Amino acid sequence: MRLAGLGVLATVIAAVSLAARGDRESTGGEAAAVKAVISASTEAFNRHDARAWAQLATPDAWLVTVRGESMRGASEIEKGLHSIFEARARNATLRTLDVTVEFIRPDVALAHVTNEMSGVVAADGKVMPPHQELSIRVLTKDGGAWRIAAFHNTIRQR
Repeated sequence: MRLAGLGVLATVIAAVSLAARGDRESTGGEAAAVKAVISASTEAFNRHDARAWAQLATPDAWLVTVRGESMRGASEIEKGLHSIFEARARNATLRTLDVTVEFIRPDVALAHVTNEMSGVVAADGKVMPPHQELSIRVLTKDGGAWRIAAFHNTIRQR
């Protein structure tokens, strides 16, 4: 499992390196298509629809939550999100504040997404104050469709 984590980290580092060298494209129809997947994932989250969210992922996708929960594969992501929606996120909503998309290759996009989350319930049952989250998402295009291959979320410091 540790080697798999290093592989994802290496992929993200390589993606950022290529983007920094200028092998990127930030506008056009493909960026709009990637942003549409990001928007659809936010909408699925706000409906608390784990199945719809997981359908936006590749079969072998990797999702890491702000709490460090790690889910591999669309099936595990669906189960994990369902559990989260049943508990702490049962009334949670996301509002997208910012999305940037860079293309590593024509079929690989790196997105940074800032959301504000509200309505999360703490372990003691109290609703937590809203907070911002920054996610890094790697999306791949296969068969003409963009899908989330990796998603790592963290709480943004203000």
